[in-house]
Amino acid sequence: MKNTLLYLLTLCCFLRIHAQQPARYAVLLHEIMANPPVSSPVLPDSKYIELYNASPNAYDLYEWKISDGGNTAVIKEHFILLPDNFVIICPTSGAQALSAFGSTIGVSRFPALRVNSDMVWLLSDEDIVIHAVQYNRTWYENDVKSAGGWSLEMMDTKNPCSGSSNWKASADARGGTPGAANSIAGNNKDETAPQLLRAYATDSLHVLLVFDESLDSLQAAVKANYICSDGVIIEQAAPQPPFFNTVQLKPDKPLAKNKIYTLQVKNVSDCSGNIINPSAVKAGRDEMPETGDIVINEILFNPPANGSDYVELYNRSNHIISAKTLYMANRNSAGNINSMKQLGSEDLLIFPGDFIVITDNVVAVKEQFLVKTPGALIEITTMPSYPNASGTVVLLNTLGEVIDELRYDEKWHFELIADYKGVSLERIDYNLPTQDKNNWHSAAADAGYGTPTYQNSQFKANEQLQGEINISPGIFSPDNDGHDDFLTITYRFPEPGYVCNITVFDARGRTIRYLVRNGICGTEGYFRWDGLDEKNQQTSMGIYIILTEVYSLNGRTKKFKQAVTLARLRQ
Repeated sequence: MKNTLLYLLTLCCFLRIHAQQPARYAVLLHEIMANPPVSSPVLPDSKYIELYNASPNAYDLYEWKISDGGNTAVIKEHFILLPDNFVIICPTSGAQALSAFGSTIGVSRFPALRVNSDMVWLLSDEDIVIHAVQYNRTWYENDVKSAGGWSLEMMDTKNPCSGSSNWKASADARGGTPGAANSIAGNNKDETAPQLLRAYATDSLHVLLVFDESLDSLQAAVKANYICSDGVIIEQAAPQPPFFNTVQLKPDKPLAKNKIYTLQVKNVSDCSGNIINPSAVKAGRDEMPETGDIVINEILFNPPANGSDYVELYNRSNHIISAKTLYMANRNSAGNINSMKQLGSEDLLIFPGDFIVITDNVVAVKEQFLVKTPGALIEITTMPSYPNASGTVVLLNTLGEVIDELRYDEKWHFELIADYKGVSLERIDYNLPTQDKNNWHSAAADAGYGTPTYQNSQFKANEQLQGEINISPGIFSPDNDGHDDFLTITYRFPEPGYVCNITVFDARGRTIRYLVRNGICGTEGYFRWDGLDEKNQQTSMGIYIILTEVYSLNGRTKKFKQAVTLARLRQ
């Protein structure tokens, strides 16, 4: 009786002293059993989530919630979770069996915990997100364990928001460690700064920034950490729950249509305190694609062993287009649209002159081909069927309108190639008809027989003048920090004797710099722009157009118009 009274007094003391709202990551989702063993002599056949109190405070879990967005379980009993202690949360049907392993709370509407992937988050009684995890099957790093009977465990509780790098399959012979320290517990310090992946406008007054990991929500909410081009002021920055890997920005005025903005980010950090390197991305308002805006530019329909089909698209329009508004399909034997696949449920903007590549196996494409822009790879669950001999690729928008269509045939490959396996077909000219078989050619051997995410090896400017002009990087920052201080304009021609003029224009079409006048070109070479105008003064950040006019001795001409973003990261 004396011990019981002492325990109750201790609990009351904890409740009085620690009645404050728990901080984020005070209590952690510590272990997840999504696919329990069906017939195990040790662990019961029940899904469960283990919580761990990583703080020095005790918390009453009454009215706390665990949700996956579909099902939300509410804890309906007073349970005091002491510091450095665990509690198992499970469906009511599994509570009795799991209580043999430690403190257990059975709840109704337990999250589904889908086997292949799911997201789950923990909320306090005031609906504040305390911790969130979005796992997938690859986190097991073991095909046998991912098939069932093994839990996912967190490695380092001091690194709660690093995702897959801090989670692995349980190493315990029982398949999991409910109610006890994790079998893989250890140090896994996060020393990697967050990266800014992309941005897109959700409407004319809101822009969403997407990062590769969760951020410190306090730093991410400081509006001074964000700079927009064209005189746009950021009035508000709001990190978005439950994962806080996105930030919604509110500009002081509506974003214009058909305009590309540059957004810069500095000083924000992840939840481990790693500060982002100053970064910049393009953003803008997307438009519904129309016929011919996006064209099929390359297709691999006979992949190498252990490889995967891919289709590359090119935005030849002046519009910003979201991949979410595009669908890929084929045609069945009756000629009807078949196997339609959306290119993504999230907005990924395709800017004028951009390439994107769609595949069902991004890892295989990266392993087997040179991928210059990994962010331009889009993975979908399954590709429409594109047979090795011949087939049809159909590109549609959300209105069901056909944007482009290609009826390909393996006979279009270069005749001297003995084996077409692993060789893509490349479009030669963006502006010639898609269905013209003479506008397609096998990718070059020295390009690895495929050029996913960048200009085709068989690209030709036109039939009159052969050669190519490339600019890099797409975003440069002439601030003398040793990183992307120059824009490099490279050329390659089949023979010497070409002459070029290179002129820089701003987004309004005003001449900024006559970079090269009557420049004599060899077969290969480059020119550089340091971001200065004709008066050797700094230009402002924003979008610039590089117009390259090329002339040959026999009178052939060609103009190349390419956009580049100038970002000044040191403000």
